[in-house]
Amino acid sequence: MQDDVETLPPTPAPTPAPPPAAGARPAGPGAAERLSAAAEAVARVRARAPRVHCLTNMAAASLSANGLLALGATPSLTDDPGEAAAFTAGADALAVNLGTPDARRSDAIDAAVAAAREAGAPWVLDPVMVDRAPVRRAEALRLLRWKPAILRVNEDERASLFDGADAPAFAGALAVSGRADRLSRDGAAVRVFNGHALAPRITGSGCLLGALMGAVLAVERDPLQAALAATLALGVASEIAGAEARGPGSFQPALLDALYALTPQTILERGRIACDG
Repeated sequence: MQDDVETLPPTPAPTPAPPPAAGARPAGPGAAERLSAAAEAVARVRARAPRVHCLTNMAAASLSANGLLALGATPSLTDDPGEAAAFTAGADALAVNLGTPDARRSDAIDAAVAAAREAGAPWVLDPVMVDRAPVRRAEALRLLRWKPAILRVNEDERASLFDGADAPAFAGALAVSGRADRLSRDGAAVRVFNGHALAPRITGSGCLLGALMGAVLAVERDPLQAALAATLALGVASEIAGAEARGPGSFQPALLDALYALTPQTILERGRIACDG
């Protein structure tokens, strides 16, 4: 998923994803239980309306806030260094996104993460495009020492952080987005096959996923299970939205509508996952 502002090459018009084949899901030991637990976690988000403070990039703020509201969470987005700690202290979870950075937002991130750690609130780190800018990579490596529960990356971002000699230790859930999303922690691994080709054609779809992970973390403290529930919610909603959208312009509002209408039963019926460990 695209997480920052960048021009993508032209691509042919995508076709809607076919309905999931019953035989393709769930697969592997414990997959049915994980799928059921993910659906229940999404139901708890709607029941509890957790507060999630999002320090996200300027291109994704609106979609992240509206996506959280559609799923049933309550967002706040201030990136003022003087306010970030107070808003985070009153939140149930924190989502930090490193897109479109500046010194002011960096100070706000430090204050918010410190407040989350002091309050015992879980937090998500989305180190957008760290593979493209050494300053962002250094910032992400520094923040990883503060132990986010979930690290949401694409493959290039993962390689930038973990394939070098200075690779950090990380004990949280690693969520790698791609054609199939790969989620892992402590030897357990899950792949998610839901999604739609139009999702990366709107700015901020990956950033929205990080925000949704924060919402689920507020009600599900198993980081791998929280990452799975959020990934399924956005993937299934994307498929539903893509089936009726004519292009990116109609996909975004359809995605918000699909998140708003999403039910645990829909996740159970459409979720396609495989457990690899």
